[in-house]
Amino acid sequence: MSELQDRLAALRGQAREWAADFRAAAPDLDRDPERIKDFLDLPGVRYLSTLGVPPGFGAAPLRVGAHGFAGTTALERTVVLEELARGDVGMTLAAPGPSMSGVLMEHLGDCAQREEFYGAFVNAPTWTCFALTEPERGSDAGALATTLATEGGRLVLSGTKRYVGNSVRARYATVFARTRPGPLGVTAVLVDTASDGYAAEPLDTLGLRGAQLGSITLDRVVVDPGRILGRHLSPTRRGIRACIKVFNELRPGVAALALGIAGAAHDHLRENGLPSRGPDRERIDTLGWRIRATRELVLRAAADADAEGDGYLASAAKARACALAEEVTLAACELLAPAARLTHPLLDRLVRDARGVEFMEGTRNIQHLNLFQGLLTGRAG
Repeated sequence: MSELQDRLAALRGQAREWAADFRAAAPDLDRDPERIKDFLDLPGVRYLSTLGVPPGFGAAPLRVGAHGFAGTTALERTVVLEELARGDVGMTLAAPGPSMSGVLMEHLGDCAQREEFYGAFVNAPTWTCFALTEPERGSDAGALATTLATEGGRLVLSGTKRYVGNSVRARYATVFARTRPGPLGVTAVLVDTASDGYAAEPLDTLGLRGAQLGSITLDRVVVDPGRILGRHLSPTRRGIRACIKVFNELRPGVAALALGIAGAAHDHLRENGLPSRGPDRERIDTLGWRIRATRELVLRAAADADAEGDGYLASAAKARACALAEEVTLAACELLAPAARLTHPLLDRLVRDARGVEFMEGTRNIQHLNLFQGLLTGRAG
């Protein structure tokens, strides 16, 4: 345990150094998400560009003192993402890299798919996107309307996706589609975004502007059978089951993003006239304690994800951290001054971003439903 704490402390310290660069660049990226191309040489962005590439695919592990990090565990990702989001969550989400698609590839990719996919990140900055959410259906994989069908002897992908981060920048899109009715009829496809029929447009957003959420139209995109993820696995081990596994593994990371936003708002409060005593000081101190307590929950959820747990801790961490991010940012507005969002641009951005992470990886009510199901069945204590 002591060795693990030393490793994570070293990783956290390195990520905290990188976060200072993110904080300085954040206003420019918030004004114009295309500015991410000007920040590709930042050390933190370079690290994210290969974060999650497994050993053996050409990406050098991060060395911090005596410790090496491949970035392939939920625990490592969680530590890094909290600190980088404390600098700026928009920059963190805008960076190139395997991201969610990389975790899906780890679960479903065959040798040839993994070789092509992971190899791309070593050669040049490469963006990916994870296309599940649809208009009118949200992220309900069971209600997917996007189809993968056979037409004239070819596989054709058709449908629309929405609120997909980095969809305009992505070289690869992992797209969920339906081949037949029922839960076993959902499959994931690796799409080269240069394919005919793929089109992505950015959506105008208030928060998480760096991520440049977009809408994707798939107009009869021809799919090579070799691009179907999990084709070597049984239907029960791909599709919705794989999607749930990816969400369980990545939710602690989203919780870490929210926690980073809360930490940044709390830091801003402390740097701008922390009262020496009184109810305001007590309120600020209490928020600090709650951030630290929530961090422990997030780290436990990440460790549980690495142990292939059932995802209940991940849901609890995501729900609590996102609620805390909103509470701390709004409390900072209340405690600083009237019109604080006008006079403190950093705080204004944090408020917008805090609301944005609520909608990533399932909203709070979805997490509560998942937790309730675990409590009802006795699987979540």
